[in-house]
Amino acid sequence: MEDTRILVFSKTAEWHHESIPAGNKALIKLGEENKILVDTTTASSFFNEDNLRKYAAVVFLNTTGDVLNDEQEEAFMQYIQSGGGFVGIHGASDTEHDWEWYGELVGGYFKNHPDIQEAVLHVVDKKHPSTEMLPNNWVRTDEWYNFRNLNKEVNLLITIDEESYNGGENNKLHPMAWYHSFDGGRAFYTALGHSEEAFSEPLFLEHLLGGINYAIGE
Repeated sequence: MEDTRILVFSKTAEWHHESIPAGNKALIKLGEENKILVDTTTASSFFNEDNLRKYAAVVFLNTTGDVLNDEQEEAFMQYIQSGGGFVGIHGASDTEHDWEWYGELVGGYFKNHPDIQEAVLHVVDKKHPSTEMLPNNWVRTDEWYNFRNLNKEVNLLITIDEESYNGGENNKLHPMAWYHSFDGGRAFYTALGHSEEAFSEPLFLEHLLGGINYAIGE
């Protein structure tokens, strides 16, 4: 049996997160510890039918803006429709704002964010591999996204308590992580993961690994 292989894609056309190298390094290490081969790239040319076939899941790590052309979008769509997995980390929701299918896959689009600050997260589903290890109320510091065009079909995993910080705009059920079956494939998204420090946080890394395993189909 071939080793499980994932693609980590971190092309940025707009804002560039300084944490991308730390994210790549952390995901490679997670892969080594869990028998997952990890390829990292910023090259959108990886998005063709033959190449994508090698991957059990594709991770968008803090991508931003318009990162794929029409042919690459078509190849990625076919990949998901053939049962592929998708993981979006933080900036992945600030990507391909004009491509409606992608917005539905991710589960929503980034709208804006207040200053980085501490807040309280509520884990609302602990039966998922990305949340089973998390405390019910998880206090951490990050860049907390507000969203637009949220896909109501997703399964919520984590919400943020808007009373615990300043600048929330998505009301009581303000989602921060979710998953869903979509168009033949599986998608997991977490809004966490802005800073370099996040990628050395054991709980955050376990959260990511659980999301990757879900997207892979394990």
